[in-house]
Amino acid sequence: MGPKGRKNTDQGNLLPPYQRTIAIESRRSRAVTVARRGVAVMAASTLLAGVALATLIAQQPSALRPSAAVQARINDAMQGLADEFSAYARWTEHHPVFDYAGFEAKLRVVETASLPAPNLDYGNAGGEEVAESGETGGIEGTEADALLRKLAVGRGDTLIKMLIGAGVDRSESQEIVTALNRLYDPRKMQLGQEMTLTFTREDDGVKVASLALAPSVERSVAVKRTPEGEFKAEQVLVPLQSVRARASGSIDDSLFLAARRAGVPMPVLTELIKLFSYDVDFQREVKTGDAFEVMFDRKVDPAGRPAREGDILYASMTLSGQVLRYWRYAPSDSKEPEYFNEKGQSMRKALLRTPIDGARLTSGFGMRSHPILGYTTLHKGVDFGAPTGTPIQAAGDGMVEMAGWNGAYGKYVRLKHNSTFATAYAHMSTFATGLKPGQRVRQGQIIGYVGTTGRSTGPHLHYEVHREGKQINPLSVRFPTGRALEGKELQRFREAIRATDSQILSASLVSAAD
Repeated sequence: MGPKGRKNTDQGNLLPPYQRTIAIESRRSRAVTVARRGVAVMAASTLLAGVALATLIAQQPSALRPSAAVQARINDAMQGLADEFSAYARWTEHHPVFDYAGFEAKLRVVETASLPAPNLDYGNAGGEEVAESGETGGIEGTEADALLRKLAVGRGDTLIKMLIGAGVDRSESQEIVTALNRLYDPRKMQLGQEMTLTFTREDDGVKVASLALAPSVERSVAVKRTPEGEFKAEQVLVPLQSVRARASGSIDDSLFLAARRAGVPMPVLTELIKLFSYDVDFQREVKTGDAFEVMFDRKVDPAGRPAREGDILYASMTLSGQVLRYWRYAPSDSKEPEYFNEKGQSMRKALLRTPIDGARLTSGFGMRSHPILGYTTLHKGVDFGAPTGTPIQAAGDGMVEMAGWNGAYGKYVRLKHNSTFATAYAHMSTFATGLKPGQRVRQGQIIGYVGTTGRSTGPHLHYEVHREGKQINPLSVRFPTGRALEGKELQRFREAIRATDSQILSASLVSAAD
């Protein structure tokens, strides 16, 4: 932003085709001397005036434009000003700086294949400096040279805005977006996502030939102009290969931080925490010197680059010398795989002990001095501190008994799991979309989001477990386990364990740089 909040715009696409595309940015000054800054600001003003002149020239009919020689002299003068900026930018990097209430214009030189705006003809001035591929970018019916331009999505950008800003006619921009929408929704573009525009120089001017982008590593999409002048979209799917990846490490602070240091991807780490949340109290049971290991499926492209992460195949945690291990296995009578320990017991319990990821325990179950009321009273649940909006999961399969405002509890949900157990969740900021009494939910399903409604001192989840209508300590109760494999199914599971274990040492070790 410039002074008084004025937003500076990238003027590089208005300049004649230099080998270097010039982009001017404004920011608060950290310059060195007023004299040196004065030279730079004068050059900035002149350069911007030159940009305006180049734009004006571009808008004139060919017959009214200056000769190629005059345009070449304008280009040379503007390049000289750009060089002054470049020298100034380099100079400020090696001298002490001080703050002052003003701003400087700083040059960023981008090495790129530069491109003239469509339907402009600058004669011989710089024309040879435009990148020539010698190909038509797959567009048949023309022998024009392909001119490439890279675009990147910025804040507030839409595809139409980007195309028009790059010099594409508004009507053709709309046609490109309409064609692309058949295979990919441009509204899903991510900040920083790159795409390539291809133009062709033809007898009647410069025309857009194609737009190409890769929404994911495994998929690329292109919109191309047909010989009939229409735009059609096509996509290429990249074949992915499954490989085994693993990570392990010692825990010095928390499982989350240790796993991140070891390079465990976030999707895998989230599942790892959920996997052990049935048995592990991450706030009290994880100690310095404990350890973890995980092997998971990873999809890679033909060049070996990770495309996405798959399922956890094996995971272990060592807590104070006790080892917990789980293997992924699909019983023959079930369509969905589960995780079992070495005895064939499912890791699924009736209820989760911690129905929220990455939270810290801020208040336990039992007598305490109430932070608002000021007197000692029984705290009938546990509190997990987390930022507002953190998802809250259903601790187990069940039915929604209540979802609404409940006095000091604020926004409150109670789930009935069976004739014995129920769970309650309080102080929510909002409920999950569509959640209502009588609805069935699955374990791990998002039922709401952390907030600070009701009698609360800050954003947190108040979590209760009810046994036969009475609140009990969620962290000390041992819930019944899920399925236990027996007979031939147990034998098949043990064979699957041996096959998985044989893959662990040969799996590629991930790193934080992955």
